[in-house]
Amino acid sequence: MTTRLSVLISGNGSNLQAVIDAVAAQQLPATTIVRVLSNRKDAYGLERARVASIPTTYHNLVKYKKQHPATEDGVRAAREEYDAELARLVLADQPAVVACLGFMHVLSPRFLGPLEEAGVVIINLHPALPGAFNGVNAIERAHTAWKAGEISKTGVMIHKVISEVDMGTPLVVREIPFVAGEDEDVHVFEKKVHAVEWGVVIEGLRMAIESV
Repeated sequence: MTTRLSVLISGNGSNLQAVIDAVAAQQLPATTIVRVLSNRKDAYGLERARVASIPTTYHNLVKYKKQHPATEDGVRAAREEYDAELARLVLADQPAVVACLGFMHVLSPRFLGPLEEAGVVIINLHPALPGAFNGVNAIERAHTAWKAGEISKTGVMIHKVISEVDMGTPLVVREIPFVAGEDEDVHVFEKKVHAVEWGVVIEGLRMAIESV
């Protein structure tokens, strides 16, 4: 039986490429990527998917915001409508697993609920250790904390997705120690983190696939 996988992205898609390559090399058991969906039209990951002949969808929040006043309630309503439609789009492909790989959008119960009811496993890649630097710019924030002498290591994890940002149960965790004399440049360190991410993504996906 083939496992159907959907991938949500927002950017370059280097982790998506790692998954595409792993599927092609049969490093993930009987898996097919049924769609790559992005909330950013210019995400290079969409081109990576097209090159691999994977269907793509662009689904952006802006048009939903335009339908509501720019108030807290209006933004909340727009996000809920967006998430409900996102759930419909994803479920149309009948995936068993959804992987959020650099998807810069906080998923609400309007998305998570329908997928949970359908038995879909949702996982997310986050470049930090559990409970540390939740949310955006985690690599930069960890690097700043290291330079301030507050921490000596950071990491990468794959975790299950819940409504609380980056707080779902970790499936795979890899620590990355900071090395004096090597990691002072945040851009160089970021490349080190991304190199670790690729392996963690494949391991986490394998665990998710085996659980369905």
